[in-house]
Formats: sequence, structure tokens, C-alpha cells
Amino acid sequence: MGMAAADSQFHVLAVDDSLIDRKLVERLLKNSYFQVTTVDSGSKALEFLGWHEDDRTKSNETSVSPKNHQEVEVNLVITDYCMPGMTGYDLLKKMKESSSLRNIPVVIMSSENVPSRITRCLEEGAEEFFLKPMKLSDVNKLRPHMMKTKCNDDNIIEEPEKQEKQESNKEDTTTQETDDVQLQTPQSLQEQLNGNNNNNNNNNKRKSIDDGLPPDRTRPRYNGLTVMSN
Repeated sequence: MGMAAADSQFHVLAVDDSLIDRKLVERLLKNSYFQVTTVDSGSKALEFLGWHEDDRTKSNETSVSPKNHQEVEVNLVITDYCMPGMTGYDLLKKMKESSSLRNIPVVIMSSENVPSRITRCLEEGAEEFFLKPMKLSDVNKLRPHMMKTKCNDDNIIEEPEKQEKQESNKEDTTTQETDDVQLQTPQSLQEQLNGNNNNNNNNNKRKSIDDGLPPDRTRPRYNGLTVMSN
């Protein structure tokens, strides 16, 4: 039950132009307690992810539009390789070129076992390459990839909070030190003034006593020698 609750937090976007294959993938994933969204083309997958190409930039950088971005987080995309219009490989490339989507794991499926195709997809950044039809054992291979993205997301959220907390503690320490200086400085000055006044008073008293004595009772002063007289 604990594993089911954990898996229900993961959301998979399944992309396939074949209705039968989409339904099979959806059933396998839902039976494993994953949340699933299905689309029938790569362009619809990018639209769901909120991706758009900014034609105004010379470098053809991609970004996610806040207006179109889905509130539901996607933890993994699984896509068919052979699709009309945009292939699964094209979808993979566009996601890896996007700074906002490149960290989402992508898994490719194909009914054809072509080694060069598999190698190309893995080199482009695909996490896995499955042969159709998809099996339950394939679904079990998806969980580690989604766990990795979940941990990364948690770290991204925790890091600013940790930094903000450190900044707050630093400000509190600085404020406390300033308050201590402001509180201690007048007290230190007063103690110094009191000490100087006491020294001056003692010196004045000693001088007054010496001045009030007659000449023959003035205290004898020697330079370290004692003179004895008969």
C-alpha cells in the first residue's frame, strides 16, 4: 500500500499515434498506480508540456510558456519512435534542447529492433529503449528514473529555502552583535570615566595631605638607600 501511494505521485505522459498501443501503455501504467496522460503525437506532447519555440532568438533556444504550462508535473515521457509528423526521436531532441524540459526522463518504444536507432536515441539522452509491446517488466524499469527526478525537484525546492534560512540567521547574528556593541559602549565609557575620576580623586587627596604637613614632618623620600645616623 505504501508503494502504491508513492507511485501515485508520479505522472507519466505517454505518446503514441496507435490507439491500441496507447491503451496498452495506459493500462499497464495505471495498474502500477501511476498517473497517466496520453496524446497521439509529438507536437501535442510538447503542447501539453508547455513547450514553444521562440523564433525571436537567433540561437533557437526553447522555453516553457507560463501561460500554457501544465499545473500537473510530468515525471517521465514515454513515446513511440515511429510517428507521422514528429518522430519520437525528434520529440526527444526538442526536449533535451530545452532548458526547462531536459531533466524530464524520456523512454523510447519501437516495434522494430534496429541497433543503430537504439544507439542514436540513447546517445541523445533517452533513459531506456523498449521493444513493443510494452510489458510489466518494462514498467518496473521506469520507477528509478522517476525517483531520480523527484529527488532533484525536492533539492531544487529545499536549496533556496536553506539559503534563505542561512541569510536570515546571518542577519540575526549581525543585528545581535550590533546591539551588543551599542549596549556595551556607553557602559564601557562610563566605567572608564569613573575609573579616571577615582584615580584623580586619590591623587588630589594625597597631594592635599602632603601639602598640609609641616616641613619637618614631610615624608622622607629615598632613592632606594637607607641612611643610618647616630
